[in-house]
Amino acid sequence: MAFLPFNIAKQKKLKVVIVGGGYAGLAALTNLLQFAPDTDITLIDPRAQHLKITHLHETFRYPITDLLFSFCDLENRFGCKHVRASVNFDKNTLQNCQKNKQIILDDEAVLNFDYMIIASGCENSAVDAMDSTNVFSLHDFTAANGSDLLDNFFDQDNTSKQVISVVGGGATGIQFLFEIKQFLVRKKYKTDLRLIHSGEHVLEQFPEGFGAYAESRMRDLEIAFYPNTYYSEQHTAEISLVDKITKKQFELSSSMSILFLGKNRQKAYTTNAFGQIIINQKPLQNIFAAGDCAHYQSLGSNTLTAQSAVRKGKLVARNILRHSGFPGLLEPYMHHELGYVVSIGPSDAVGWLVSEGNLITGIPALTIKELVEAQYDLLLSGIDTYLV
Repeated sequence: MAFLPFNIAKQKKLKVVIVGGGYAGLAALTNLLQFAPDTDITLIDPRAQHLKITHLHETFRYPITDLLFSFCDLENRFGCKHVRASVNFDKNTLQNCQKNKQIILDDEAVLNFDYMIIASGCENSAVDAMDSTNVFSLHDFTAANGSDLLDNFFDQDNTSKQVISVVGGGATGIQFLFEIKQFLVRKKYKTDLRLIHSGEHVLEQFPEGFGAYAESRMRDLEIAFYPNTYYSEQHTAEISLVDKITKKQFELSSSMSILFLGKNRQKAYTTNAFGQIIINQKPLQNIFAAGDCAHYQSLGSNTLTAQSAVRKGKLVARNILRHSGFPGLLEPYMHHELGYVVSIGPSDAVGWLVSEGNLITGIPALTIKELVEAQYDLLLSGIDTYLV
């Protein structure tokens, strides 16, 4: 139900604070302004720009600036306010925010609100000693082009034969893996590429055909695959690994490790089916959560994807307007993903549409991915084409 049902506003103008300018936060912002253009919205985010993080693997082909959307432009386009700040919530802080209808920032600035949406996302898992010059994580690619990171590394490494180890066979790791391979081919770097994965097959969270297709393309491109293997440490010229079955440690030559270890959801907020945060088994009536940081107690999808984040953001925006009006009936979160596509390099992809058994590969899958991404770009411009 992607429309706002009959609702009579009790007050002319709402004050809404949104914490987090990712997919969920911006989806909530644009939906609030779609149905209630006079809403007074303050967006809190420590960054100056929104990053379309699901495109990061493409920075081996395009500049990262193509993936940035300035919060200043957002202010000018929608008339909202952006405050650069970081906010951390514990149970007591949330209860005080609900009681006083205000949030206090680190500089002691006070923001009053009628409703607050927490859409702060979740952190990517990390390991110790990430300051190494030959160990990279997803965070490094948020600050520089992937092509520049590798070019700079190779310029400083005089080894005649380099080996890159990519760790993690989830969607992010696989998308980076194939982009890196195509980059190495284009630049004619004499570099071997391998994938280290703790599971038996890649893309295990998706239908079986995903992993089979990706692994077949890995064999075609001569990308070495080490399944059932744990990453331990990257040294100067070798990587330490542990066999998952035998528990034995072994080393392989490796110039660099790039780690994609998944997301850390330790700071998740449990909500009811309507998106209201639950504390001590009671919902906070005026504080909602959306995106990766929110676990909904409902039949809807809680996957850590941009698709689910956008749907949660849109839902809480509509529910805030319902809650503020009459009769105040809220909509439960029932969204189930309609499909998912993983790119396998610049000109290939694997995915499913409508039914998980409906596997799509190649150009058709890539076309679907591009259409979905164009839909989100339209949302940022104020045009909502999401039907469900």
